[in-house]
Parts: sequence; C-alpha cells; structure tokens
Amino acid sequence: MTDTDVRLQPKKKGLTQRQKRRLSRGIQYVVFVAAVIAFAVTADWGRLQNQFAQGSIAKQMWPDVITLALKNTVLFTVSGFVLGLALGLVIALMRLSSVGPYRWLASVYIEIFRGLPALLIFVFIAVAVPLAFPGTEIPGGTYGKGALGLGLIGAAYMAETFRAGIQAVPKGQMEAARSLGFSPAKAMISIIIPQAFRIILPPLTNELIMLFKDSSLVLLLGVTLEERELSKFGRDLASTTANSTPILVAGLCYLLVTIPLGFVARRLEAKAQKEIK
Repeated sequence: MTDTDVRLQPKKKGLTQRQKRRLSRGIQYVVFVAAVIAFAVTADWGRLQNQFAQGSIAKQMWPDVITLALKNTVLFTVSGFVLGLALGLVIALMRLSSVGPYRWLASVYIEIFRGLPALLIFVFIAVAVPLAFPGTEIPGGTYGKGALGLGLIGAAYMAETFRAGIQAVPKGQMEAARSLGFSPAKAMISIIIPQAFRIILPPLTNELIMLFKDSSLVLLLGVTLEERELSKFGRDLASTTANSTPILVAGLCYLLVTIPLGFVARRLEAKAQKEIK
C-alpha cells in the first residue's frame, strides 16, 4: 500500500465531547432507575407501612404536633437566631478590629464553638452553668436556655459570615463615607453593615435552617410537656405507641419549614448572582 492510499483512507472518528456527555448522562440515568426499581422490589412495604405510616396514630398527634411541638420548635429557633445574629455581628466586628485582644478573643470563640459538637454545648448549659453559678437562673427558663444554646452555636458561624460580607463591600464605600464626614463607627453602622446584610442573606438563611434542626437538642435541657419541640414530641409518642409513625410525622413537620427556607435561600442566591453580573 502506497502513501497515497494511506492518505486516502478515511480516518476513524471517536465520540465527540457532546456525545460522551450524553452517553455518561444516559448511563447515570440507567443506574439510577435500576437502583430505584431494585429498592422498590426488595423493600417490604407492608412492614414499613405498619411501622411508619399508621394513620390512626398520626391523627392522635393532631393538632398538638402543630400548635405545641412545631410552635415551640419555631420559638426556640427564632430566639436562638436573633441572639446569634446580634452576638455574631459583635464577634465579627471584634474579629475585624485593629485591637489585638479583641481579634484574639473573637478567634478563640469562633474556633471553640465551631469545633465543639452542639450536643456538648447544650450539656454544658444544662449541667455546668448551674454548678459554676449556684442559684443563678437563666431568664426565660427552658426557652431562655434553648435560645442561649442555639445562639452560642449560631453566633460562631454567623460571625464568619458577617466578616466575609463586610469584607466583600468595596473599600471605596468606607472612604466615601469618611469623606462626607462620617466617623468610622457611623460609616460602619450606616453604610457598610446594611450592604453586607444584602450580600449574606442567602448564607444567613442556611444558618436559620441549621438552627431549626439543632433545636432538637433542647430536649437535653429537661423540657416539660408544654415545652416539647418536634423531636421530643415525636419520641415520646413513639415510645407510648411502640410505633415510629410519630417520628415520621415530626420529620415531615421539619421539612414543612426547611424546604421553603431552602427555596428562599436559593432564590436569594440566584438574585445576588444576577446583581453581580
């Protein structure tokens, strides 16, 4: 075969990048569908329904699961979030301060409360605080203790979120405010922090979701029947009925709040991306 014949032979073409991507997606869909079918075929749906989907037990939870358990969960979450928001802003400003001890204290706080499991923080509030300060009562009783625990946890994360938001504001904003006669503190409060809030709204929404789930740890504080949140309410009824339906209902109530919040966070994030572009 001559060189001319070799050149005249058609070259074998492989798959294009687009075809490879389509093939990869197709394989993933096939694997996913196969996994779903395998789960649907092998699962014992009768036992699952008997253990997790008893309508008569679910009816026993109504309306207390909403008017009591979900209400308390929201109260614990909102109070903890507000406390964490205020404390987190203070810690963020300390973290950005030119005063060394402020920065060190803020850094130590953030590292400790981000590093410790939330469970240990609630145990500390329930056990260590009464031992360290005999006769001292945290205002608000269990609600105050729950808000304190969630606030301490949330503040560590929100402080870093605030710090990132403040640093994301163009430096020219502070310089412009100073040129108009604003003091550094007034410029920070009036100009920088409001702009930082717009930037950090999506991550703050995610922090709210995190605290909503962490509110289940309030049961470690020794809640009364009227102070039970969703997890404690579901566990108590599950123990009484020897059935897991209350746990499933409690989980659905969590999703009733977290899914809309997650949607809001995604919309805010998408809006922020459009403003940047």
